[in-house]
Amino acid sequence: MSDTIQPPVATAQMMIRRPAAEVFAAMVDPAVTTRFWFSRGSGRMQAGRRVRWDWEMYGAGTDVDVKELEQDRRVLFEWNGPDNPSQVEWKFEPLGDDRTMVSVRNWGFGGDADAQVRAAVDSAGGYAFVLAGLKAFLEHGIELDLIADHAPDALVEGWASRSRE
Repeated sequence: MSDTIQPPVATAQMMIRRPAAEVFAAMVDPAVTTRFWFSRGSGRMQAGRRVRWDWEMYGAGTDVDVKELEQDRRVLFEWNGPDNPSQVEWKFEPLGDDRTMVSVRNWGFGGDADAQVRAAVDSAGGYAFVLAGLKAFLEHGIELDLIADHAPDALVEGWASRSRE
């Protein structure tokens, strides 16, 4: 057994009852992703491209550098750079024609060991919300507003009164 401490890796996964191509498209196209995750995206994810994602409800945003993209199978990107970059990998595994196992891994957190663990735990919880929102939206057409409702006290002024209808 090794005494080497490994850096933390955030993970989450969820089966979505939709074909892999549809689930993949929902994650790379901000016209869909904004229905369950961030509130604004600058463009579709493509390998070698930088896009911007904003969570206007929190007054936050990040640049996303897409490192690799395998159509309908995988996306690898770096975000939160240059101050606090980490790597994120989304995988889309077909389970027959109409189900997809979506898994996400996030690693490379900065700071001391305690800060890295806090970031990994927070990230894993956040991805669980994203996957639940993706599932509800793709399977049932429901926008759960999980991201905005997670921390209502942190919302920018006026956001809570906006209607999504």
